[in-house]
Amino acid sequence: MEIKEAKFLKSAAEVRGFLRPERPMIAVCGRSNAGKSSLINLLANRKNLAKTSSAPGRTRLVNYFDFGEFWLADLPGYGYAAVSRDEKARWGRTLDAFFAKKEDIRHVFLLIDIRRDPSGDDLQLVDFLNYHIIPFSVIATKSDKLSRMKTKERRRAIASQFGLGEDNVAIVSSVTGEGKDEILSRIAALL
Repeated sequence: MEIKEAKFLKSAAEVRGFLRPERPMIAVCGRSNAGKSSLINLLANRKNLAKTSSAPGRTRLVNYFDFGEFWLADLPGYGYAAVSRDEKARWGRTLDAFFAKKEDIRHVFLLIDIRRDPSGDDLQLVDFLNYHIIPFSVIATKSDKLSRMKTKERRRAIASQFGLGEDNVAIVSSVTGEGKDEILSRIAALL
């Protein structure tokens, strides 16, 4: 699969602003600073389609992107401790409302920093997706930060912690482009 053009559609803070997809939609979610915006930029072959930041918690809205054959929805990150309790609660309500329309979601990409163990929030999200029968893939990001041997070890550990096979955890680096073709192949199979 080749992405010819990708564009930003809109941001939404609450249900009445959510878009009903005109094409298959893939949700991109994970902890704050897991690399969601970087993955979107990698797939789009653009540096600034999705705004990135070294500070966690930048994405606070649902951001929609049109990739031609499919849409991506960039969801707010969770688990960031430096925001207020009210802000965390608002993010949680936004995520709950988004997933309530599960018929609109073709697939979920759950991103996790390959250097970190899955958090309680990550494990809870996987339980939620399994319970509601929403298909998902785990994508371990930032593989450029580790050696090849350590990457294999971390992939195995992450798969085990989620109760998945190793092939169910894709490895990606937005810096080197590693894993991009695999993700695009997964998307092509979903479509």
